[in-house]
Amino acid sequence: MQAPSQNQRAHMALLATAFIWGINYAISKYLLTGLFTPLQLIFLRLSGGMICFYIFQKLFVNEKVARKDLVMLAFLGIIGFGLNQTLFYAGMALTSPVDASILHVINPILVLIFSSLLIGEKVTFRKTGGILLGSSGALLLIFYSSGLSFSGNHAYGNLMIIMNMIFYALYLVLIKPLTGKYKTSTILKWVSIFGFIFILPFSIKPALQINFAGISTSVWLLVLYVIIMNTFVAYFLINYALERVMPSIVSYYTYLQPFIASAASLTVGNGSITSTKILAAVLIFSGVALVNSGSGKEIKPADISKERSSRSE
Repeated sequence: MQAPSQNQRAHMALLATAFIWGINYAISKYLLTGLFTPLQLIFLRLSGGMICFYIFQKLFVNEKVARKDLVMLAFLGIIGFGLNQTLFYAGMALTSPVDASILHVINPILVLIFSSLLIGEKVTFRKTGGILLGSSGALLLIFYSSGLSFSGNHAYGNLMIIMNMIFYALYLVLIKPLTGKYKTSTILKWVSIFGFIFILPFSIKPALQINFAGISTSVWLLVLYVIIMNTFVAYFLINYALERVMPSIVSYYTYLQPFIASAASLTVGNGSITSTKILAAVLIFSGVALVNSGSGKEIKPADISKERSSRSE
């Protein structure tokens, strides 16, 4: 049996990330409903994620970063970890998982625009058509369950989610050139450190007010999911994929998240299979197939190794 190609592995990593993040909306909303404030949860997530990335990089990778690149890594840490994740939790505390998943549909569109303007990614028919198919399927699936609300605090929460998407889109695009120079663990170690330093002055006081003794084991397991799966594993897989495919391909898998969340509800007896859900799935996976059909030769692993070796010489 032939082993998966580098490109296929990238898409497998993105599929796994979509699954991890697909169930994160409900978990985050639960943790933010009387258990933690947004700043408390972001402190736990970024501090835990930073420790995981730091230990992993120190144990398995011996790589130095050029001083000029530290400036960009600091900026990426601020927008990709600090601002992005803080705005997500602040938004989730005010809005609903449904609203957040709807608004996340704009991410691939933002990434394609930023990629075209900032790193010269080509806007092809396949990518544009795939995004249109995927967005229509995702929106059909979500609006079938519930509509988007802009009443009361939802408006402020939704605005924060939109800002969260803008910063995450910029992160995906601007980090792309660095994935050819440094290994994933090295990049994530530095961006997590800078991201944690950025949010520390705002989150340290709320973090000290956490009633650790009053938190149940089940809640701590959910927090560990946020730290290990939703941060360490997911960001590792995202950066791994970015070494091999363009940012627009990475962002496209956002469309699978509401589908995965809906499918997960079926496994626990909540929800049912309907013609609308089947149509949404067909649209989403047709978009995936269309996007993937033109992404097979975007990034060659040999090119990655060549650029890294030339930098170390």
